[in-house]
Formats: sequence, C-alpha cells, structure tokens
Amino acid sequence: MDISYDYYRIFYYVAKYGSFTRAAQILMNNQPNMTRMIGKLEQELGCTLFVRKNRGVSLTPEGETLYRHVSIAFEHIQTAEEAIVKDRSLQSGIVTIAASEIALHCTVLPRLKQFHQIYPNVRIRVLNQSTPHAVSLLKNGLADLAVVTTSQKVDPSLHSTLLRSIQDVPVCSTAFSDLAGRTLSWRQLKDYPIISMEHGTDSFLFFAALFSEDGVEFAPDIEVSTADQILPMVRSDLGIGFVPLDYLEQNGGKEKLLLLKPEKEIPQRQICLLKRRHQPLGIAAGKLEQMLQETP
Repeated sequence: MDISYDYYRIFYYVAKYGSFTRAAQILMNNQPNMTRMIGKLEQELGCTLFVRKNRGVSLTPEGETLYRHVSIAFEHIQTAEEAIVKDRSLQSGIVTIAASEIALHCTVLPRLKQFHQIYPNVRIRVLNQSTPHAVSLLKNGLADLAVVTTSQKVDPSLHSTLLRSIQDVPVCSTAFSDLAGRTLSWRQLKDYPIISMEHGTDSFLFFAALFSEDGVEFAPDIEVSTADQILPMVRSDLGIGFVPLDYLEQNGGKEKLLLLKPEKEIPQRQICLLKRRHQPLGIAAGKLEQMLQETP
C-alpha cells in the first residue's frame, strides 16, 4: 500500500485526543477536510477506524491495532525532531576527536576548553593516540575529527587543513654539559643516547629521515609510546630528546635543560586537522572544527 503520511498523521492526532475538533485545532486544519481524509484512509485499509459518539470518537478494534503501531512511529519522529532541535542549538550532542599527544597539548586542549565553556551540554570524547592510530580511527568512522602532527602525505580519502607549524628542538639535561654551545651533526648526536617516540610513529619516521640524509641510522636507545614521556626521561639524565619548542615551554621550560644546536636546521612539522571527505560532520563536530581552525 502507498498511503499518504498525512492520512496517518491525522489519524494519530484524532485517535490520541478522541476528537476531530481538537485534532483540527492542533494541526491547524479544518474538520471537514480531516473527516474526508480519514474516510479515504478507511477506504484504503478496508475497515472502519473510528466510532462516533456524542462527544468525540473512539477507536474500533482495527483502529486500536493501527494506533498501537502508528503511535510508536510518531513518538519516535517527535523524539527525533526534538533531538535535532537540541543539536542545532548545541544543547546536546557528542563529538569524538582523535589527537596525537603533541597536537593535543599544543593546539587541541585550549580549543576544547573554550568549546566546553560555550557548549557545556555537548559531550566530548578525546582519543589520545599516535598519528597513525588517530588517522585509522578517523578512517574507520570511530572519530569525527583528528588533529595530528604530521610530516607525511595525507591519505586521499581525508581532507587536511593546516592549523599551525611546530619547531622541534633537541634537549638534554646538564649531565651532558659537554654538548653545551656546540654545533652538532646528526652523526655526532648518534654517539649519545637518544630518546624517541616508538618505531612506526610519525615522529620516528620524521627523525629517521633527517638522520638518513647524513647517512646515519636513527637508532634510539629509548623508545616511548607517548610524547609526554620524553621530557621526564630527559630530565632524568637518560639521553637527548626531540620535543616541540611549544611543548617544552608548557612543561617546565628550559629549567635544568640544555637546548642543543643541530648543524642542520630541523624542518618544521605541521599540526593538521583531518576529516573524512564527502561525509558531512554533525552540527557539534562542525562547530568544533570551526573553532579549531581559528587557532592562532
């Protein structure tokens, strides 16, 4: 059967209030027109749906059967409409963002704080992962957005927006004071213990490529799973670490640390905002995307 949605809509309100007059007022329609449409619905279904009384109408057994199903559908529709209205006004909703450690601390957290202050009823899920894992979560639909530190070519299925650039610097503790003031090649740095992100991460690949330019293998003595582990190890005299200058300043600055001078300038890396191409964002995720793009 191809019965008009309007017929069921009128049936729902007449049945709910037991009155054509009341339903006509709510739907801003006229009673004769509604009576005519219910008559067509009864004709299409081949049964009587209402019994007229002195005051209003009541449902026949067939009408009660129809109402049980139609009322569920309309209540779901009303719930969906209310949810959409709330989402449009950002009074509800959820955003999932995958972020690498450096991107989280250098870019994402200040914007999340601002977003939460403006839209406190929107839930935020932050998945703190390495760049490859964050990208994988986004591609598999487990995150709405990803903000990552990347020096690699972005997957063509994703759209990338450059948010800012960061400058990595090599640092060590005063236990390596013999390095102070010297200009150091990658080959010279190789003779000292190096602390790095683990193999397979974007950071590891980035520094491996730098060292290979001088024909030097990048073989860290200590590999860590998250960037926030590097500085504590550097401060514990375990070796030389590479960290973004912003991140260094956010985590105790240069106190009791030596900022080393590499012979070749370390190229800047980019913090990028990624989203899936050809797939629109929800209202809340779209607003967060806009705020992230306002990053100075």
